[in-house]
Amino acid sequence: MSGAGAVSAPRLRRDLGFLALVALVFFHVSGGPYGIEDVVPSFGPGLALLLLVLTPLVWSCPVAMVMAELASAMPDEGGYVTWTRRAFGPFWGFQVGWWSWIDSFVDVAVYPALAVEYARYWWPGMTRLSHVLFVLAFVLVLTALNVVGVRPVGRAAVALAGLALTPVVMLVTVGLTTISTVPWRPFAAAGESMGVGIALGLAVTMWNYSGWDTPSTTLGETRAPERTFRNAVFVALPIITAAYLLPVTVVLASGATTWTTWGTASFATLGHALGGPWLGHAIALGAVLATAGQFLSQLLTNSRLPFVLARHGQMPTALAALHPRFETPWLAVLVSAAIYTALAGFSFRDLIVLNVWLYSLSLIVELAAFLVLRMREPEMSRPWRVPGGPVGAWIAAGVPAGFSAFTMAAAGWGTTVAAISAAATGPLAYALFARRSR
Repeated sequence: MSGAGAVSAPRLRRDLGFLALVALVFFHVSGGPYGIEDVVPSFGPGLALLLLVLTPLVWSCPVAMVMAELASAMPDEGGYVTWTRRAFGPFWGFQVGWWSWIDSFVDVAVYPALAVEYARYWWPGMTRLSHVLFVLAFVLVLTALNVVGVRPVGRAAVALAGLALTPVVMLVTVGLTTISTVPWRPFAAAGESMGVGIALGLAVTMWNYSGWDTPSTTLGETRAPERTFRNAVFVALPIITAAYLLPVTVVLASGATTWTTWGTASFATLGHALGGPWLGHAIALGAVLATAGQFLSQLLTNSRLPFVLARHGQMPTALAALHPRFETPWLAVLVSAAIYTALAGFSFRDLIVLNVWLYSLSLIVELAAFLVLRMREPEMSRPWRVPGGPVGAWIAAGVPAGFSAFTMAAAGWGTTVAAISAAATGPLAYALFARRSR
């Protein structure tokens, strides 16, 4: 059909700019120090600070560089799913997409529950009904933004990132005036052996520094993605590292609190002890806004996984539908949001190692795809490359892959069995959807 009255088919809009992508990366990897409090009493002040410094160097930086090269070479919607598919074929492309999507069930569902925990700072007597209504309102508003389009999501993410980081800056500023002790003593928690402490601590801090690949699923909705993604991850990395390291350091150095009493969602209480009620309220508000930014951003990127798989004929075709007005994969967004809401009532804090196990499995395949494409398609246009030639490429992929394998091996039998069971759903789902497609 042609002519003035013709209506073009919906297509993805390239509405994500540089600042929006920086905010998305920030919320995928971090969101600020909110929720990291458990690291200090679990491992000890010194070991916690060491892990917060080393993890971005040996884990985040190499992964970010690999993803930056792949995004510059293949700036397509689906990101790492598309890259893996090109390197290893449709089976492995489906696996990393499926594993990442079911992994997000655990990861993203944490944020409404974490928002409730910080809201209890003002409303400690919150009833079960109030809890449920808070979660529903939280999810509905952020889901509606995702359906309306990536531009409002990007703008909201930028605003939420600024608001979430403002109380952190306040905390650090006040903390610098109250330093009275060495922050890294004692080095390790009592009764914690160094080997066990580093193994478990690395798994936890890797979780807090993970997610550099996830925003790549929106490359088809990003302006100038071949350079915007690279610039965004390299700007976000120092911001994220400072947002973790500085507040933990100054609160420990102030001596205003006992490090053994730190716990989940306690940064507001720590801020109160350091600077008074006004700082406690500011941090609690920043934490709620940070969890909103994390849910908003991760719903955007993780909903693209079933959308892209459906476009390849590997999931029900309805999930590939675009909204006729907003041109967003609205059904994939709604299905993902419904699953996250259903799981938001459960506590997942003990499942961090399981979360890292599944994420690490997907990441190892993605890193292998990076190396295979480097060797098999050396002439592929790569506007940006991991520096160091072949040796640099192997180091950038091999070091985080080694850490991933280490944390998977150290997870324990119970976690390993549960993770393997979850991973086994990938081949089963692939076979099921392939049969339905035929």
